[in-house]
Amino acid sequence: MAKRDYYEVLGVDRGASADEIKKSYRKLARQYHPDAYKGDKAEAEAKFKEIAEAYAVLSDSEKRATYDQFGHAATDGQGFGAGGFGDFGGINDIFDMFFGGMGRQRNGPQKGSDLRFNMEISFKEAAFGVERDIQIPRTESCDTCGGSGAAPGSNTKTCGTCHGSGQVQYASNTPFGRIVQSRTCDKCHGSGKIIEKPCPTCRGAGQIRKTKNIHVKIPAGVDEGSRLRLTGEGEAGLRGGPPGDLYVYIMVRPDKFFRREGNEVVCDMELSFAQAALGDNIEVPTLDGSAELKVPEGTQTGTIFRIRGKGIPYLNGSGRGDQHVRVKVVTPTKLNEKQKELLREFSKVGGEKTPKGSEKNIFEKMKDAFKG
Repeated sequence: MAKRDYYEVLGVDRGASADEIKKSYRKLARQYHPDAYKGDKAEAEAKFKEIAEAYAVLSDSEKRATYDQFGHAATDGQGFGAGGFGDFGGINDIFDMFFGGMGRQRNGPQKGSDLRFNMEISFKEAAFGVERDIQIPRTESCDTCGGSGAAPGSNTKTCGTCHGSGQVQYASNTPFGRIVQSRTCDKCHGSGKIIEKPCPTCRGAGQIRKTKNIHVKIPAGVDEGSRLRLTGEGEAGLRGGPPGDLYVYIMVRPDKFFRREGNEVVCDMELSFAQAALGDNIEVPTLDGSAELKVPEGTQTGTIFRIRGKGIPYLNGSGRGDQHVRVKVVTPTKLNEKQKELLREFSKVGGEKTPKGSEKNIFEKMKDAFKG
């Protein structure tokens, strides 16, 4: 199952301050503390671990910045869940102390961590889809040793300290009583096996760091926040486990002319007073190019016209939304004398009251008489 977003885990916004993150973490940690939680202890352990891991990343400014860019990716060759943003061993020790290492199987196959990639595309690319090649840094199984960590031709043996379990147990007396803690074996580092001759390529890790070129097909109709899952393109699994997945999150750049409302496209067009009064055929930009729109005479500001089938294609479906054109009648700000005179005449013919101050005074009329 894919990891939840760390901001979602702590119940804060992506722009939350450090104090808000700390406050939320403390509240949730108290809620899922083993002495306070009334439900299933296994559920409490899982929640507590998830909360602590999220806080370990978001409380560190550098780790948080890297997470905001790559999501559940690694900065040192491993995924978050495998120590990519620091050592979670201390946190795991707390889980073991509270829950007694309930059934941890660290030496068995483990699925690789999921990765996240944020992709920014244009408004039109979101509408019609696009194909991109992206570069993803990730861990992969070592080709030399096949992921075993052992040099070709060499052998491995069962760890004599943990007897192949990958864990050792310690008993201690605490205020809660006698508690048995399970910890990763220091000798085999949780694998349960000792490598006699490490692989020269991966130095016994069984994994190497590579940058993978991945071709991504973004379908038509995606919107801001859409998420694509690429199965098996995440971090390599451990001890024969399957790889994780890659999640591509879509961010859409706003367009200067078009706006999106669901699968509808909305835009504004300006009309002159004459166009609105007399009517006109105008050219309107659409996602497919220009389209002709008939504006009837007497059109008022705010009138909305529909151009059918020029909206956003339906995601994974057929058909498209419509485009809505809202018109705005623009009042001219600078008129010459001829235009003013025509408007005065228009006002009189229509029986409208002539605006105050627009009629010529006696001196202007005398001036015109002497000229003529």
